[in-house]
Amino acid sequence: MRESQAIQRLRRIATSPAALGLADDTALLDGLVLTHDSIAEGIHFLPSDPAASVGWKLVAVNLSDLAAKGATPAAALLSLALSGDEAWDMSFLDGIEASCESYGLALVGGDTISLPPGAPRVFGMTAIGRAGERVPLRSGGKDGDALWVVGTLGDAASGLKQLLADEAASGPLVDIYRRPVPLLAPGQALAPVAHAMMDVSDGLLLDAMRMAEASGLSAKIDLDALPLSRAFIAEHSADEDARLFAATGGDDYALLVALDADADPLRLSLPHGTTIARIGSLAAGRSLLSLVSGGRPVPLPERLGFEHQGHQHRGDSSSPMADRS
Repeated sequence: MRESQAIQRLRRIATSPAALGLADDTALLDGLVLTHDSIAEGIHFLPSDPAASVGWKLVAVNLSDLAAKGATPAAALLSLALSGDEAWDMSFLDGIEASCESYGLALVGGDTISLPPGAPRVFGMTAIGRAGERVPLRSGGKDGDALWVVGTLGDAASGLKQLLADEAASGPLVDIYRRPVPLLAPGQALAPVAHAMMDVSDGLLLDAMRMAEASGLSAKIDLDALPLSRAFIAEHSADEDARLFAATGGDDYALLVALDADADPLRLSLPHGTTIARIGSLAAGRSLLSLVSGGRPVPLPERLGFEHQGHQHRGDSSSPMADRS
């Protein structure tokens, strides 16, 4: 069963207004923003990844969903699967603790189970945030909106590619893959003016298409405008192939924001050093997604990003997926 099929079936159960029709990455309940993310060995992290980085990542990917709603972290519940390797499990919890302390997230409970020997590790977390005055959903985009990306694209996918070639690889791209940074402060600054906002977890193209579909619009992405880090360019260059890799790789945990066409987010109180780039637009149209480069149309790649289907890893050639799209 594909992920999209499972979500379609779940919509028959999740009928509360708080569920937002399972059309977003979060639920909204009585002024709270709720999200749940799981990470699985062999899909979201490698067996060779340091345990502490896995714990960090579990917290960070949940907080990224809160960031996309402009929410303030409040509390979390942890689903802990003990592997039988005490040193690994303790180091994993060290990573949980470090991430929670870094972002002011209170761990208030959860559940613990023991895995059978040799079973892949799977962890889950429910994160709860306090909503601001406005909570921008992915469905709020308007005809004529400009699309902006906060953060850089392709770094984590590049780090994963390095690790798949050499599990001893190191450097800034590997660090970004293993320890993503949730953009909480930029999300809080943008939420009051954003028409739509979501985090980019499964690849910019796939997530932009999801925003366009939820908003009943079409998204046009300019590959030349994608924000790329110096480390990424040093590894891949900045040609069209490299930009398509960055746009489809996933695990970015950047923010995709739809703003009024004449809005200038640089006038907002964004944290010093925030990377933000205008990368496209939303408009009425039949096709959900189109690409341009150098002013000319670019064919869509066969793989837009990651969507769970059977047994696979984010680094394979098939397509991980966002939390609840």
